[in-house]
Amino acid sequence: MSAAPAANVQDVDFLVIGSGPAGQKAAIQAAKAGRDVWLVEREAEAGGACVRTGTIPSKTLRERALRPRLHGDPDAIERPMCELLGDVGAVVAAHDRYWSAQLERNGVHLVRGHARFVAPREIEVARFDGAPLRLRAARVVLATGSRPRAPSHLAIDHEHVLDSDSILSLAWLPRSLLVLGGGVIASEYASIFAALGCRVFQADRNARPLAFVDAELTEHYVAALRDAGGEFLAQRSAQRLAWDGVSQVVAELDDGRRLAVDKVLVALGRVANVEELQLAAAGITLGASGHVEVDDRLETRAPGIYAAGDVIGPPALASTAMEQGRRAACHALGLLAPSEFDAPIPAGIYSIPEISTVGLDESAARARHGGALVGRAHFAEIARGQISGRPRGLLKMVATPDGREVVGVQVAGDGATELVHVGQVGMMAGLGVDAFVDTIFNFPTLAEAYRVAALDIVRQRRSTVRTEPGERTPAQAGRCAIS
Repeated sequence: MSAAPAANVQDVDFLVIGSGPAGQKAAIQAAKAGRDVWLVEREAEAGGACVRTGTIPSKTLRERALRPRLHGDPDAIERPMCELLGDVGAVVAAHDRYWSAQLERNGVHLVRGHARFVAPREIEVARFDGAPLRLRAARVVLATGSRPRAPSHLAIDHEHVLDSDSILSLAWLPRSLLVLGGGVIASEYASIFAALGCRVFQADRNARPLAFVDAELTEHYVAALRDAGGEFLAQRSAQRLAWDGVSQVVAELDDGRRLAVDKVLVALGRVANVEELQLAAAGITLGASGHVEVDDRLETRAPGIYAAGDVIGPPALASTAMEQGRRAACHALGLLAPSEFDAPIPAGIYSIPEISTVGLDESAARARHGGALVGRAHFAEIARGQISGRPRGLLKMVATPDGREVVGVQVAGDGATELVHVGQVGMMAGLGVDAFVDTIFNFPTLAEAYRVAALDIVRQRRSTVRTEPGERTPAQAGRCAIS
């Protein structure tokens, strides 16, 4: 990128680089605090990869994939991708308008161009219109996002071997697909294409996909993938990919197995978009993973410069990036005390079935608290699960060893990303296990799983927890339970 012509330096209160989920929320938070906010975006549209190639289009495809799965459409495999994606272009365009309107409504100055540091908290912008611009900010938030990682030994040609940006540019749905990776993006696409009728192979070096998620939840994912005709290849990786020149890609795995498939999706992580920023001029260095390092306040090693979203690494989820952007702005402006940032952030994985978590899982709770009581509610035991024909699912409620405080909730199954919020709000409000026993849920709903899981914990604690004078006994807490 060539340097912009010399320009006078303009002082601003708050500068954000990148308009994806983290950058947009950081800018709006600062604007609502009455600051003069400038946001630099290098793409023609606001929203970052989330809007153009990530969350919005992939979840739109997921919704389309669920339709033939539920309606028993056997012809999905014969349809062109443009038909399966349906109105995804309209969805993306609408979200871009909504994203941009929010910035405009809050008085954020949106600048189109490429930013690079020339000094700490001072950037030069190569604007699309060629006009020189140099900004010096009291506070800066980096939110430049990430892009798919391209392993050097695997040639991605975006026609036969694709990454998560180019997978949706396919003209036709492939009959067979090898997905390399076991993370969020790999698992989402593997399950989506399997639901659409593709013969899917998912290979990962770990023993199970989504290795950072509770093992009971990933069991539901693997079972669903298998039922859809897919196969998870544990502890495998691709050593070589080669187009046969006719119709298929031949993958050589490290165990000697050879797979011939129509297409390959390489989803082996993402790398931070930082090459053009010249971070050294700002006094920022990258960590060993190639991401910007921040402290618990999301501040980099350069005072006054914060970072949020994919640029700082996993979990690389849109919802997490949004909250990180908001928190970065709050920390930068001194709006909230550190104790006010203890609210748990949920994680949602839009695989089929959905997986969502908040707080501690069982193993983390045992490590932190020296033990845990875990309540389980299987969707097969919930009336709504049977009525809707979606009996496969599980809700786990994780409590402290005394069975009183809820410290985490994990859900696998349809509606998981919605259900988890009940547990999240309960944890934020300090509601204990008994509150979920006493809550009256609509019948029939999947939300009833919370009461079933809470009653499971009450049952377990009856013989292990002593009560204080005047406190309800465990038996009283579960006195209306249905066995």
